Amino acid sequence: MEFVKTRYGTLHGVCQDGFSTFFGVPYAKPPVDELRWRPPERPAVWDGILNAYSFGAREHQLPQDGDTFYGREFYSDPDFLPPMSEDCLTLNIWTPAESETDKLPVAVWIHGGAFTHGFGSEMEFDGEAFCRRGVILVTINYRLGVFGFLCHPALAAENGGRCGNYGILDQIAALKWVKENIAAFGGDPERITVLGQSAGAMSAQILTQSPFSKELICGAVFQSGGGYNTGIGNLHTQEHASKLGLMFAEYVGADSAKALRKLSPKQLMDGVWRMMKTENFTGIPFAPVIDNYAILENSDVAVEKGRDAEINYLLGSNKNDLGVTPEMLSTGERGKLWYACLDFASLRYKRPGSVYVYSFERALKGDDAGAFHSAELWYVFGTLGRCWRMMPPQDYALSETMTDYWCNFISKGNPNGGELPPWSTCSGDEGAVMVFDA
Repeated sequence: MEFVKTRYGTLHGVCQDGFSTFFGVPYAKPPVDELRWRPPERPAVWDGILNAYSFGAREHQLPQDGDTFYGREFYSDPDFLPPMSEDCLTLNIWTPAESETDKLPVAVWIHGGAFTHGFGSEMEFDGEAFCRRGVILVTINYRLGVFGFLCHPALAAENGGRCGNYGILDQIAALKWVKENIAAFGGDPERITVLGQSAGAMSAQILTQSPFSKELICGAVFQSGGGYNTGIGNLHTQEHASKLGLMFAEYVGADSAKALRKLSPKQLMDGVWRMMKTENFTGIPFAPVIDNYAILENSDVAVEKGRDAEINYLLGSNKNDLGVTPEMLSTGERGKLWYACLDFASLRYKRPGSVYVYSFERALKGDDAGAFHSAELWYVFGTLGRCWRMMPPQDYALSETMTDYWCNFISKGNPNGGELPPWSTCSGDEGAVMVFDA
């Protein structure tokens, strides 16, 4: 599959060994100039053929220093660091389909990064392992930080009293683009599973609850960030987010929407840096907002009230995940994300849809970080060969097993199949948790 005709124009991809790739595909107009801090608009139709050979730009974000833990882990290879630009609303597709009649299952991946950094073409993400299992992978970029989640009274006045959530609206726009166009890539628009990790898991959970996206999804995967009472940050109220926005506007010396839009990306990022370095500032300044539009309520409330999508879920956490201390592990205590998954399964018990819970416990070689937050990404995507760490054969075997489970779930809503050890549905009991270790 080399040429694909979408609703917006024809793409020219790259044929690989057993699959094809289409990178840097625009799913919305560039959110620049007057479109900064506005809901995404449909992409423009193009004439001729658009070459989809390389990844699109990543959103402006604070640099990931290669000397830091995560900088070394995921951002150390310059070949996987595209330039930064506000023109970032693109997605990437890996498809094993031979024709548009194949109707293959589709996975839409949402990257993490605390809503402040990250992108869909990080070195740990790749679709080849999914393609070998008959699954189409789509990864997306969306607006981050001040560009994606700034809330300010002047912006609210332009939009019926609502502001913020531009990044979430981007995710919804990408999901709708996939729904509209994935059949041309051999995908089944009725079998779209949304997956995410950390802030991406929080985003995926929001998408299973938003009135604009919950009906587009047939399954969901939350990795270290979804569930119930996760303890990693609640959504902002619009009132609180607007106070933060006013504080930010003071740092950059802007008193109107027009003045804010005149600022360069560097001026905005400098303002973010100054704001976060303020002595009394804590938390994430720009994050999803309960705006009574795209997000109607806190995710926990939606789960309690049974207002999330009635689909199958796969979710879990890592042994040394966020908030887990050595002292906790020495006494056998688990982290908050562990219990968030079990509580989610308990609350969904007897409702339509099955829940599968896992715990990733493989201590990676090279340091004493153990099964740290994000460690499972190398295994799920089968990209261990890109990691700086030594990966013995048992790690590659573990990766094959995990990717099998994930792709089974994406394909049929159930991770079981073949010769894999059986994975039981979970109703909140610890005994049903699938442990991944080598």
